[in-house]
Amino acid sequence: MPQDNYHESRDRRSAHGERSAHPSGRSSRAEQDAPRRPRKRKRSAGRTAALVLLYVTAVIGISVLLACIGWMCAGDVLALNKEYKEVTFTVTTEEKFDDVADRLKDEGLIEYKLLFHIFASFTHGKEKVSPGTYILTTDMDYRALLSGMRANSANRAQVRVSIPEGYTNDQIFALLEENGVSTVEELREAAANHDYAFDFLQDIPLGDYRRLEGYLMPATYDFYTNHDPVYALNKLLVYFDSQVINDSMAAQVEASGYSLREILTIASMIERETTGEDRTDIASVIYNRLSNQDGGTMGFLQIDATLVYINGGKEPTEADKAIDSPYNTYLYKGLPAGPIANPGLESVVAALNPADSKNYYYALGDDDNHHFFRTYDQLQNFIASQERYQK
Repeated sequence: MPQDNYHESRDRRSAHGERSAHPSGRSSRAEQDAPRRPRKRKRSAGRTAALVLLYVTAVIGISVLLACIGWMCAGDVLALNKEYKEVTFTVTTEEKFDDVADRLKDEGLIEYKLLFHIFASFTHGKEKVSPGTYILTTDMDYRALLSGMRANSANRAQVRVSIPEGYTNDQIFALLEENGVSTVEELREAAANHDYAFDFLQDIPLGDYRRLEGYLMPATYDFYTNHDPVYALNKLLVYFDSQVINDSMAAQVEASGYSLREILTIASMIERETTGEDRTDIASVIYNRLSNQDGGTMGFLQIDATLVYINGGKEPTEADKAIDSPYNTYLYKGLPAGPIANPGLESVVAALNPADSKNYYYALGDDDNHHFFRTYDQLQNFIASQERYQK
C-alpha cells in the first residue's frame, strides 16, 4: 500500500515535471534561438563588407575624378598637351579683365575661364594687363600669358613705320593710325596737352596739337601696335633731340640770328618746296626775301606750300592767297606762325647753310627741276617758255 502510493506520487511528480517544463517555453525557446544567432551575425558581416566595398569604391572613384579634374586644370594652367597656335591678341583700353579672359578662351589660349580668373587674382596679374597688341601662343602657361600682356612685355607686337620728310602732323598721325600705333584723336590729344620734358618745347604753349609741328623728326621707327600715344610721340622727339640739339648746331642757330623755331619754320618750307637737290638754293631765296623788305617780293615770302598747309592739302589757287591765316605768306610778311611740316635733317642743315645767291624767284620747269632767277621779269620769261604753264 505505501509502495503503491510512493510510485504513484513519483509518477505524478514526473508527469507534472514534464508538463511544467514545456508550458514555460524556456527550454524550447532557447533551443529555437540557438541556431538563429549565427545566421544573424552572417547577415551583419555581409552588410558591413558591402558598405566597406561601396565606400572604398566611392573614395577611389572620387579620387580618380578629382585626379582627372586636377590633371585637366593643371594641363590648362601649365599649357600642357595643346596644339600649337599663334595669336595676335589686342587688348583695348575699354576692355575689362573678364572680356580679355573671354577672348583668350575663344582663341583657344585657355580652357577654363574661372580658373584663369582665380590664378590671375592670386598672382595679382589682373592689374598688370595693359592695352596693346601681343603675340601669344598656346605654349604659354597662365603666368606667361599674364606676363605677355604687360606694357613692357617682349611679346608686344611691333610695326615698323617710315615717316617721309615733309609730312605734317596730320599726315604723321594718319600714318600711325593706319599702322595700328594709335588713333589720330589720341595722338592729337597727346601732342596738344602733354608737357614733354624737352627744353626746346618749353616756350610753346599747350592746347594746340600743331605745337609739335616741325619737331617730329622724319625717320623709320619701330612702334608697338596700340602704342601709348605720349610714348609714341616722345620717340620722335627724342630722335629730333639727338639729331638737332647738339653743340655744333646750337652754335649755328645762334649765329644765324634766328631762333630754333624760326630755323625749323624755314626748314619746313624748304622741305615742302624742294625737288630733292635744291634745298640750299631755296633757302637762299627765302633769306633774300626776308632780308630785303623793299625789293623783290617786298618782304612777302609767297611760298605756295604755306597755302597748301592752310587749305587742307589741295593744289593752291589764286583764291587761297586771300585766306586770312598767320601761315599765309602771300597775305602776311615775314615768316609764317610756325613750321608747316616736319623737315628732315638735310633741310634743317640747308636752313642753316643757304647758298650764296641774289635770287628772289624760282619756278618748276618742264624738266621737273626748279630754276632760279634774280628778277621778276626773268621769272615771267621762263614761265612763258614752259609748256606746263600754258593753258
